Amino acid sequence: MQLRRVPVMRATGAYALIDSLKRHGVRHIFGYPGGAILPIYDELYRFEERGEIQHILVRHEQGASHAADGYARATGQVGVCFGTSGPGATNLVTGIATAHMDSIPMVVITGQVPLGAIGTDAFQETDIFGITLPIVKHSYVVRHPEDMARIVAEAFHIASTGRPGPVLIDVPKDVGLAEFDYAPVDPGMVNLPGYRPTVKGNPRKINQAIDLIREARQPLLYVGGGAISASAHAEVRELAEWFQIPVTTTLMGKGAFDENHPLSVGMLGMHGTAYANFAVSECDLLIAVGARFDDRVTGKLDEFASRAKAIHIDIDPAEVGKNRAPDVPIVGDVRQVLVDLLRRLKETNVTVDAGQTQAWRDRIDRWRQDYPLQVPTYTDRISPQEVIVELGRQAPDAYYTTDVGQHQMWAAQFLKNGPRQWISSAGLGTMGYGVPAAMGVKVALPDRQVICISGDGSFQMNLQELGTLAQYGIHVKTVILNNGWQGMVRQWQQAFYGERYSSSNMEVGMPDIGLLCQAYGLKGIVVESREQLTDAIAEMLAHDGAVVLEVRVNQTENCYPMVAPGKSNSQMLGLPERHTLEKAIELVYCPSCGAKNPATHTFCPECGTKL
Repeated sequence: MQLRRVPVMRATGAYALIDSLKRHGVRHIFGYPGGAILPIYDELYRFEERGEIQHILVRHEQGASHAADGYARATGQVGVCFGTSGPGATNLVTGIATAHMDSIPMVVITGQVPLGAIGTDAFQETDIFGITLPIVKHSYVVRHPEDMARIVAEAFHIASTGRPGPVLIDVPKDVGLAEFDYAPVDPGMVNLPGYRPTVKGNPRKINQAIDLIREARQPLLYVGGGAISASAHAEVRELAEWFQIPVTTTLMGKGAFDENHPLSVGMLGMHGTAYANFAVSECDLLIAVGARFDDRVTGKLDEFASRAKAIHIDIDPAEVGKNRAPDVPIVGDVRQVLVDLLRRLKETNVTVDAGQTQAWRDRIDRWRQDYPLQVPTYTDRISPQEVIVELGRQAPDAYYTTDVGQHQMWAAQFLKNGPRQWISSAGLGTMGYGVPAAMGVKVALPDRQVICISGDGSFQMNLQELGTLAQYGIHVKTVILNNGWQGMVRQWQQAFYGERYSSSNMEVGMPDIGLLCQAYGLKGIVVESREQLTDAIAEMLAHDGAVVLEVRVNQTENCYPMVAPGKSNSQMLGLPERHTLEKAIELVYCPSCGAKNPATHTFCPECGTKL
């Protein structure tokens, strides 16, 4: 695309940067100043005075990167964060890696020592360009102020198109100070001949996919974060309803399909529902939509959907066939591919036998009844699952962020989220993500209820961001499931390491939440009994301000079902004794007449259909 420039003006590199950000729709920046980035902050001061951009001063640069990430996930827009050179830049690295693993559009801007000092081990010099090469989609060092507007336009385009991801712009201090004849570049006016993401799917492959779907008797839609990125939830639902296909989602795909819908089987994988994991083990066609067959989903890879043919739809050609060779690969934007597929169905008047998948759906419904998610109740303790269920009841439409661990998995199991209302670090599994991510969501959507679900271990990793919530009046609600442990670590030590609980107990040193919140000028609530829980959550939600609610939960609760490392998804720990895998699948149901047959049978004796 040809660059279009408007009339030039005399300006600094710092002005060109901030003005370019404004032209790309940036209204909020999360960051922390320091020496090398001060020219940029000095220019930012003027934009803030005019009310054109708001800067949110975090208490740690990692908080800035997670906040920008949460902002992007909730809105679909590019999140922006700032950090200075040296430790400021390296403090952003965990947040950059988190965004990279989950394909989140971010532009990360770092200050750098002056051009002449690069490579001299100057004060607060680090090669952030080199450090982040494996965890960014693209990166720049701005060596000439004249390049600033072009680089910003390219960064936003790269971050938000194709498979989204973080882009780094490193700005040496003297480049920010230098004056030049500035000509702005409009959004999208970029010339990147080597960057052409494939958007439209191959029509021949789409027709092949339709043929497989029409033939399938036990199909399953496996929907990942790519469907969220592409805003394809309406198309996923239409396809599922057209052929009456059950739908399972990954941790990143939560919200892409209504989990209250009768075709939903919830999340699959290591801590997925038993019925989703049985379904993926028994399906005859797996339709992967914006998913990447990662290990937490597949379990033992060669046994994942091993009886099924596979269709794989993804924007990134590197993902298609990376872990599982599909029978029909389709590279393209998930939403556009589904739009074209659905259009083709309508053009060719494809008729669907509603009963074709009935026996399959009935079988899944029986698994759903036999293997429900469990919410234990104790006479003297609160179970963590009870807290999640009550939160979902009182705040069903909230935007939820989580930290990482058992609480994350319980939240994924029991909450029913809409599109972009589930915000969690999936690929990298970053503890300390929840509170700053919630901060970013609330800044982006000030009129929506935003709740962070955390654990006592995760919360302490970025609790300093309570200061940011207090300074800016950001009304995030944080719920801590406090079991006194690094809960998931303790569960693994119990299950796989002979109950040797090495460095996983967190009871000593946990701050007093009431006093901590008082110190920050926020509201703190502590719940120790079930009788307090419902009213405490209601009080938290009704309070006009940020709240931290700590709930003391059962210390030894484990998160089940659980697929052990190296095992197939059909081999889950924690199911009731009567619900063993063998009993679950020893009988198969004929897809034609629904008769029960031993799994060893090849043909149904009732009607002769091949099983």
